[in-house]
Amino acid sequence: MSELSSTNRLDRPVDETVDHILGDATAEITLVEYGSYACPHCRAANDRIIQVREQFGDRLRYVFRHRPLTNNELARRAAELVEYTRDSEHFWDAHVKLMTRSTTLTEDDLRAVASDLGLSYFDDEDLEETAYRARQRVDSDISSSYASGVMYTPTFFVNGRRYDGPWDESSFADAMLGSLGHRVRSAALDFASWAPSTGILLLIGTIAAVLAMNSPLAGGFEKFWHTYMGLSLGDAAFRMSLLHWVNDALLTIFFLVVGLEIKREFTVGHLASRRSAALPIAGALGGMVAPALLYLLVIPSGPWAHGWGVPMATDTAFAVALIVMMGQRVPVELRIFLTAAAIVDDIGSIIVVAAFYSGALNLYALGAAVAVVGALAFLNRSAVYATTPYILLGIALWICVYVGGLHATLAGVVLALFIPTRPPPNLRALITQANSIVTAEAMRYGEALRHGPSAPAMRALDAIHDRLESPADRMLRHVAPRSSYFVLPLFALANAGVVLSMGVWSDHPRLMLAIIVGLVIGKPIGMVGAAALAVWLKIAVKPAEYSWRQLWGAGALAGIGFTMSLFIAGQAFPVASDFDAAKIAVFCASILSAIIGVAVLWTAYDTSAETNAEADAPRPAEVT
Repeated sequence: MSELSSTNRLDRPVDETVDHILGDATAEITLVEYGSYACPHCRAANDRIIQVREQFGDRLRYVFRHRPLTNNELARRAAELVEYTRDSEHFWDAHVKLMTRSTTLTEDDLRAVASDLGLSYFDDEDLEETAYRARQRVDSDISSSYASGVMYTPTFFVNGRRYDGPWDESSFADAMLGSLGHRVRSAALDFASWAPSTGILLLIGTIAAVLAMNSPLAGGFEKFWHTYMGLSLGDAAFRMSLLHWVNDALLTIFFLVVGLEIKREFTVGHLASRRSAALPIAGALGGMVAPALLYLLVIPSGPWAHGWGVPMATDTAFAVALIVMMGQRVPVELRIFLTAAAIVDDIGSIIVVAAFYSGALNLYALGAAVAVVGALAFLNRSAVYATTPYILLGIALWICVYVGGLHATLAGVVLALFIPTRPPPNLRALITQANSIVTAEAMRYGEALRHGPSAPAMRALDAIHDRLESPADRMLRHVAPRSSYFVLPLFALANAGVVLSMGVWSDHPRLMLAIIVGLVIGKPIGMVGAAALAVWLKIAVKPAEYSWRQLWGAGALAGIGFTMSLFIAGQAFPVASDFDAAKIAVFCASILSAIIGVAVLWTAYDTSAETNAEADAPRPAEVT
């Protein structure tokens, strides 16, 4: 079978000639269920379906599709059995009997329904053709379920969109009536699930900032970001401009996500084994060293020489967004390579910022930071899995790092490395425990002086829920969307504004040339050259799924150096005009890299397809 799709849309439109349907084709609401006759939850949901049909009447069209439980022969036979029916009326009669005849599906249920259908229960040779059609029909529904992203039964689709909410009457009705709240949530989920969405928001933030700085609003826009805000207690006060709150405080969330992703990649991800990690690590290192060297060749000395770190960084959001938008033209393995290389690139950027772009050091504050790190390590070693103590210590660490003279965002990375992972949960034990609690609470439903689950039951269910994923995974799941959809676009809005004038070009030609050469030329040469060297030395192996030409395309896309390049430029160039020139150079280099990368990958797909076709073509037999 094919792999599960990540989509939340119905793969196959409802077909009146193929699907099992109750209701008129003109009904405004279509509810599709993927279910199994052996699934106890599907049997329980059958009563909910009856209530929904009674509630909506002719406004609802209900469709049932098969998704037999995996490795359950009885479920598969039951699905095929109902396909022996002669017409829709007999199908629904058999469907209801299998769903309601007993508490759990049994062999006797199948025999009883087969008898009602007038069948000799799969033993009649005259039914061979019917049996074949039944198998084909069930297989078709199963394939559709995988393509539609169905992971469990029952799964419902309302007007073509998967419904992942609760099944209570109010929530179900909101989904089917398309209430404003449900539409807003659905639109947000659709946008968030679209891979290029982060890059789109970054682009919007960048364009908005550039337009604002080149409009009559420029003065007010710049003044807004330099407005000071902070906290005061008596004579003590802590104040920063809004720009610094974004760059020093909010961006810590971005670095926290980077740290969590680094930890995940090196523990269970694509960098977990030496063999899988060698190629992207080599490519990332070459992609950092070569741009810095080219920059220093163009600007070997002077006040701008300190900016060699600007062309080292890769913006994952834009690069991956472009790869995703090219679809099947880019192999999944190449996307994995670029993502893993960007993770290593982030590590290098963090080290560069810490070592070369920090201010004067306050040893007392850094000593306090070391003590906080020790406390984080103690919590980790003590198997403390609650996230609150880590967050509180993380805030203390941020203050110590900020006062200590290092860039405060580094606190996010350090905090991430100490947020604990846990051994994989015993899902069978947890599910058994949860089922026993829910069953016991359901038996007490309707008792006098009782309005819901007991407090001990809720605490136990909370504990089970917390055990399903590690604190690191849970924090990444909650924090990563806030970083992608709030912090990074806000960072772009605050930092990408630049006045477009010929004066910037004429006053800073060498600085801009150094950054552009580093990103556009240095990135692909360094990345592909280092990867080729690693393969030649037999340190790494290049996957056969993508060609060297496609690797050059990925290397070109790595020259999109937006977020971290702007961040490092802000540290390297304190003079406003220098920073503006660096920003324009980063923009130009990123656009050029995107165009070159997309062009190479677009044309490389046709070449690689032809090469693969030739390789797969049958060859004449050799004469022996």
